[in-house]
Amino acid sequence: MRIRAARADELPRLQDIERAAGRCFRDIGMPEIADDAPPPLSVLGRHQRTGLAWVAADDADAPVAYLIAAHVDGNLHVEQVSVHPDSARRGIGRALLDRCAEHAVDRRLPALTLTTFADVPWNAPYYARCGFRILDDAEIGPLLQGIRRQEAAHGLDRWPRVCMRKEVRGR
Repeated sequence: MRIRAARADELPRLQDIERAAGRCFRDIGMPEIADDAPPPLSVLGRHQRTGLAWVAADDADAPVAYLIAAHVDGNLHVEQVSVHPDSARRGIGRALLDRCAEHAVDRRLPALTLTTFADVPWNAPYYARCGFRILDDAEIGPLLQGIRRQEAAHGLDRWPRVCMRKEVRGR
């Protein structure tokens, strides 16, 4: 796999990856998440244009996974990372997170943050194995709090969610 910047013409493919990855939630009793719409092309395009969208591309240079990020509270916030189920369990998600961390280091940002489901095996437990830790409420900045409020309004708090952080080190 090669990690590279996402291209504008690939954005519909990223939506397909999101839909396929979301289907796994149906198997664990979270059909609402499985049926949730992928990020709109306008959102994916904004991330792509600002250089905060990466893909993992296969040998044919076709995306099989993607990560989008944003600047939140002085950190680089992972908004979404999705791997097509046909390419899962190969270290692709971790490679995308590593690329995101490199970007944060290059911009002298101290950490990566994200929000995720606490009890879904490929969510918080996975991110903990990747070096993220769960934040206490007092550690959550105002913009990250706003993200959590938006998630709650979207109905995601039906299942336990957490904010997580991973410190990144300079070169």
